[in-house]
Amino acid sequence: MRGQSLRQAPWHTHIGGPNPPAALRHWLSGGGSLTAKLKRHSEQFRVQCLHQRTARCLSDEAGAIGLHQPGRVWEREVLLRCDNTPVVFGHTVVPMSATATDWPLFSALGERSLGSTLFGDPRVRRGVLEFARLRESHPLMQRARAALGAGAHEEQALYARRCLYQRRQGLLLVTEVFLPSVLDLLPQPITTTNIS
Repeated sequence: MRGQSLRQAPWHTHIGGPNPPAALRHWLSGGGSLTAKLKRHSEQFRVQCLHQRTARCLSDEAGAIGLHQPGRVWEREVLLRCDNTPVVFGHTVVPMSATATDWPLFSALGERSLGSTLFGDPRVRRGVLEFARLRESHPLMQRARAALGAGAHEEQALYARRCLYQRRQGLLLVTEVFLPSVLDLLPQPITTTNIS
């Protein structure tokens, strides 16, 4: 049973729960689209889709998407890259009961941003942000490291946030794991064009 508990994370509705470093708080708690924020902090933003397939949901997300126990879901995992540097590992699950009417664009996202789709649709309702500190044994910590490859830093913990979205009868849970490189991002200067 202890092994199972190490694969779960306590999720908090207040950012003080996992007690992230001060420099990371504005990334975790900021409202609005994370995609838009990352674009403001890079010259080139890109979504690298790692996979999109059916899978078994994680034990600490089953209840959040209305399942009594971990079951089959549609799963999408991506790396969000700023100027080709991965800064966020994204993990999304959708219950198999959701239909194409609930999430019409999900199956065809490819390397497009899910955030742009969610924030651009007035029928999407956003839930409350939850925050967690992921330990080495958590599956998302392990997947993020695997996606980064051999050159990845061996962090003891990574901080994450997640949010439940609803459109019609469909639920969709987005988890964003913030990589240490996100702290190196700086806002890009605003350029204006003079019109004469």
